[in-house]
Amino acid sequence: MILQALKDYYDRKAADPTAGMAPEGWEWKPLPFLVVIGSEGQFLRFEDTREDDAKRFLVPALGEKKGNGIKANLLWENIEYVFGIPVPTKTKPSPDTDRVSRQHAAFTARIQELGTGHPALLAASRFVLMDHSEAVGADPLWPEVLSVNQGMLLSYHGQGPLTDIPEVRRTVNSCRKGGEPLRGRCLVTGEYDDIVLLEPPIKGVRGAQPTGASLVAVNNKVTNGTNAGATPAFASLLKQQGHNSPIGRQASFAYTTALNHLLRYDSPQRLQIGDATTVFWASRDNPLEQQFAAFFGESPKDDPDRNAQAVRGLLRAVETGAFAAGDQETRFYVLGLAPNAARIAVRFWHVDTVAGMSKTIAQHFLDTRITHGPGEQDTLSLFRLLVATAPLGKADNLAPSLAGDTMRAILGGLPYPATLLQAAVRRAKAEQSRKDMRTAKPLPNVPYARAALIKACINRAARHTNPNAKEELHVSLDPDNPNIGYRLGRLFAVLERIQAEASPGINATIRDRYYGAASGTPVAVFSTLMKLKNHHLGKLENRGRAVNLERIICEIMAGIQDFPAHLALADQGRFAIGYYHQTQAFFAPKDKPTNPQEV
Repeated sequence: MILQALKDYYDRKAADPTAGMAPEGWEWKPLPFLVVIGSEGQFLRFEDTREDDAKRFLVPALGEKKGNGIKANLLWENIEYVFGIPVPTKTKPSPDTDRVSRQHAAFTARIQELGTGHPALLAASRFVLMDHSEAVGADPLWPEVLSVNQGMLLSYHGQGPLTDIPEVRRTVNSCRKGGEPLRGRCLVTGEYDDIVLLEPPIKGVRGAQPTGASLVAVNNKVTNGTNAGATPAFASLLKQQGHNSPIGRQASFAYTTALNHLLRYDSPQRLQIGDATTVFWASRDNPLEQQFAAFFGESPKDDPDRNAQAVRGLLRAVETGAFAAGDQETRFYVLGLAPNAARIAVRFWHVDTVAGMSKTIAQHFLDTRITHGPGEQDTLSLFRLLVATAPLGKADNLAPSLAGDTMRAILGGLPYPATLLQAAVRRAKAEQSRKDMRTAKPLPNVPYARAALIKACINRAARHTNPNAKEELHVSLDPDNPNIGYRLGRLFAVLERIQAEASPGINATIRDRYYGAASGTPVAVFSTLMKLKNHHLGKLENRGRAVNLERIICEIMAGIQDFPAHLALADQGRFAIGYYHQTQAFFAPKDKPTNPQEV
C-alpha cells in the first residue's frame, strides 16, 4: 500500500512540469562543483556552484543503492571516480590505489558507452582517458574540492553541464542499461518488468546514513546454489536480495523518486515528529498537503501566528462542514520513517480521506484546548506538547517511540498512549521544586503545555470508553467537577495561594515540598497542610480576603468526604488539572466574568 501510494504520487507529479519531479532514469542532485572541460578533453577549471547550498542538477540516476561495490554514476561522481586520484581520509589515511583505479575505469566505461555523437560527448570520452593530476592540483579551488570530495558534474566549456545539453540527454535515455537478468511480476504494479536487486537509496531521513538507506531490502546472496550471505532464511527458495520482494524497475524508480522528492530539504510536505521524519501527500492536489505541517510544526519566527491561524481555519471548516465535494473521496497519506542502521523503519502509516483526517486533527486541538495566561499561543505544536513530558524539557530525552505513537493516536482518533500521561504526571512531580537557571525563579510544575496534554489524555480515554460521555475536564475551572483528584488539586492550589499571600516573596511554597505526596498519597500530607492553612490565614491583614479564601476551601471540601490514601494515575492527572485550573483562575483578568472562585 505504501509503495503503491508513492508510485501514484510520482505518476501524478511527473505529469506536471512545474512539480520538479525527476523523469524516469534521472534524479535531482545537489553538486557543489562542476568540472569544466575543453573540446579536446583537457581539464580547464573547477566551478563552485555553492551559495547557501550546493546547486541542484538533473543527472542520470544510478537506479540502485551503491553499497560497498564499485558502481559509477554517469557524467558525475567524486574525485576517485572522475580523476582516478586517491583521496586520504581520517578513517583511511592510505587509500587503496588499486580500488581507485577500478573506480575510474568504471566511470570511463560508462562514458564511453555513450559514444561520440556530440562534441561534448567526444570531449568527455577524451577527458576520462587523460591524466589530469597536475592540472587539477594547480587549480585554486583544488584544496576545497579535495576537502569536500563530493559529487561533481562534467561541464562542457561554452555550453554548461553536459546533462543540460538536450542531445546528451537523448543519448543517455537511448543508452540506458537494460534490467537485471531476472524478469518477474512486480508486486507494486502487477505487471512483468525487470526486477531490481538493490533499491535506489532513500535520503533525507534524519539519523539515517547520509548516503541513503533502504526502505525495501533483504541482505542475502546466493552463490553456487547455496546462501552465502548473513541471512540464510531469506535464501530458502534461492532468491537473492531484491528477488525476495520483487519490484519492477519502473515502480522502484517511481516510488523512491517520489519519496526522495517528499524528503528533500526544502520540502513543504516534510515534518520532523520526534525521531520520525514524516511526509504526507494526497491522492490528488489538495490544500491539506500545504497546511498539514502548519498544524503540527513550529511557527516561523517571522510569522509566529501562522500555525494558530491554520488551526483556526481548520476548526471553522470542520464546524461548518465547509469541505469541497472531493474532500470526501480524496485520500490523504501520512508516513513516518525512522532510521534503522542501513534500513529505514516505518514508524507509522495512516490513510484517511481529507475530510476524515481534518476532523481527527481538529479533535486533537479541541482536546488540548485549555485556559492559559496572556501572551501564550492558543494552539500548541506537537513538539511543544511532547517536550513537556521530557526531563529538562529537551527533545533528546523523549522516549524514541513516543512521538510516533502519539501521532498515530491523533490521526486515528484513538486515546493517546498511556506512556504519555505517565510521563506528563511524572514530570509534574519531578519538577515541583525546579527553578529557572537564569533567573532562579520557580518554574511551574504544571505549565500550559503539560496541562493541555494531561487534559487531552484523560478526555480522550474517557471518550473512547464511552463515546456518548460529555467532556470530563473543561477548558477552564469547573467548580462542579466532583472527582476527588480534581478537587484535591484545586484545594492544593488554594492552600498554596494562601501561603503566598501570607508570606510575600517566600523562597519556597508548599508546592516545592508537598506536591508529589499530595497528588499521590493525599492522606499523608493534607492534614498537615490544613493546619498550616489556619496559621497562614491568621497572618492575612485583609480579613475580607481571608474570608473569601476560606469560603473557596469550604466549597471544595463539600465534595471531599475524606482524604484518600492513594490516587490512581488518571486521578493524579486530574489533580494536576484541578491545580492548574485553580491557579489560572486566581490570575484571571478582573475585567472578565469570573466564577466566585476566580478571585
